[in-house]
Amino acid sequence: MKNLINTFLVIIFLIGFQIIQAQEKNYTIENCVNIFSKDEATPTKVGYQYWFADKDFLDGRTLKMSVVEPHKSTHAPHQHPEDEFFFILEGTAEFYLDGKTTVVGKYTSLYCPPNSMHGISNVGDTELKYLVIKKYLKN
Repeated sequence: MKNLINTFLVIIFLIGFQIIQAQEKNYTIENCVNIFSKDEATPTKVGYQYWFADKDFLDGRTLKMSVVEPHKSTHAPHQHPEDEFFFILEGTAEFYLDGKTTVVGKYTSLYCPPNSMHGISNVGDTELKYLVIKKYLKN
């Protein structure tokens, strides 16, 4: 019983410590404004990606821009426990969700529920640019 109480107290301490750390992060104009720079983008096999907010910036919430060359996909349809949104900025995308597809253009949002099979492909003749909005689960 004493070990259980000690374990519980350690867990409470760690949770409190994480909350304090999150509250102590100092947000300033310098770290709250992220201006896109292609020089800082990460190349992929089919284009590049740029993290406006990676999972360490806040609390697992992320904002990334993906750019895909014409007639290519970043990867095959897949699934994961997190939900995510795609928002098309430019180009023509084919969105796959649980066995069905639809073709959409700019200024369209696409929602991927948790554990759904989903994917996005560039089916146009120009670059596909889209935002990925996702919150990663804590390990």
